[in-house]
Amino acid sequence: MVFSSIMFLFIFLPTLIIYYAVPFKFKNFIIIILSLIFYSWGEPRYFFIMIFSIIIDFILAIIIENNRKNLLLCKLMVVVSIVFNIGLLFFFKYYNFFIDNINFVFGTNLENINLTLPLGISFFVFQTLSYTIDIYRNKVAAERNLINFAAFVVLFPQLIAGPIVRYTDINEGLKYRTITFLNIQDGIRMFILGLAKKVLIANNIGALWTTVESIGFSRISSPLAWLSIMSFGLQIYFDFSGYSFMAIGLGKMLGFEFPPNFNYPYISRSVTEFWRRWHMTLGLWFKEYLYIPLGGSRCSKAKMCLNLFIVWFVTGFWHGANWNFILWGLFFFVFLIIEKFGLNKFLEKYKILSHLYLLVVVLIGWTLFAIIETAQLKTFFIKLFSFNLGIDWVYYLRNYSVIFILGIIFSTPILNGFYKKITKNIYLDTLVSMVLLILCIAYLVDASYNPFLYFRF
Repeated sequence: MVFSSIMFLFIFLPTLIIYYAVPFKFKNFIIIILSLIFYSWGEPRYFFIMIFSIIIDFILAIIIENNRKNLLLCKLMVVVSIVFNIGLLFFFKYYNFFIDNINFVFGTNLENINLTLPLGISFFVFQTLSYTIDIYRNKVAAERNLINFAAFVVLFPQLIAGPIVRYTDINEGLKYRTITFLNIQDGIRMFILGLAKKVLIANNIGALWTTVESIGFSRISSPLAWLSIMSFGLQIYFDFSGYSFMAIGLGKMLGFEFPPNFNYPYISRSVTEFWRRWHMTLGLWFKEYLYIPLGGSRCSKAKMCLNLFIVWFVTGFWHGANWNFILWGLFFFVFLIIEKFGLNKFLEKYKILSHLYLLVVVLIGWTLFAIIETAQLKTFFIKLFSFNLGIDWVYYLRNYSVIFILGIIFSTPILNGFYKKITKNIYLDTLVSMVLLILCIAYLVDASYNPFLYFRF
């Protein structure tokens, strides 16, 4: 994430000036150049994969649209797109996972392949896949301009970690969009706020989780275990929502309106509500392209449970090629089923109790998400529920109390009214943005701890 922020501030800024200066017909071409430089900077070896993916789905969509009456051919083309895109994702992300499990189960000695996961492959594969499926469903016309389609696929603000932008979200903007000073101003503000979320809050609160990992889970008390997983929960929220905010802001600066990705998920009162507010573009993608095609909820209860099981198994697996991610997905599946079968009615009656329930469930879920090794996961769960009080947590609570308070406050909409007042005063708005930007740059220059949790999804 450091390189992407600095690249925007010190390398891409002149290119953006060129983008604003050239006539509209050249703007998408500038986006392609800018985006491919951005992508190649992070992973130059896989440049050809992006190009190949663009060409394949561009051609398949046109074949589908040109042969609407030939249903068999259209189905074949969409199947080719699905196999190609999922195959690409499988090879780079899951090949070694399956090899390891085959070796474990059958006692074989198949060799792994030394692969680096291409940047953002889980995101751009879903974007291009949704495009060909929507063309097949006749929801939108196929893009006939390769430059426009390539700009959609490689659009650098959301290329690495979303939000997942479907072609139907921005197809009009690819052809006709208006870039106003107000949009640029809003985009700059959103970019800086997203950067501040990531750099000033996520990094600082996440340092506690990293510290506890280095200490060793067997050597911490129960309160420190809960404190550390709370820090991870806040870190991943501000890390990911911060990047999404930056992406949406950059999109505004380019003239695009990207869909929102987070809506204060920690104020939820049920797991169902939480997943309507967290990573909303991913949830919508799975709903439209997996859950509903499977039958959704308009079927028997048994079939609905099976559909949800498949969706949450895939959701967990999408997040990482490890069993802990699958377990994480199925963990939430269980609570979603329990809520659908009656718990939601109980939760609606008790606001405080329902919110506490949600926070405990989500924190346990983040434990499954954060810890990959089974032995370490077992040790941490023992610490969570052993009620070994200790005194080590007092030191860390004292050191991290301010950032915890800030994290809790900014994970709720409590300051939204104050924020709107600031944005109405251009001078105060500019001052706040400049101060935040200076603080972020100072932190990036000075700090050695700057992880990005969703960087290689």
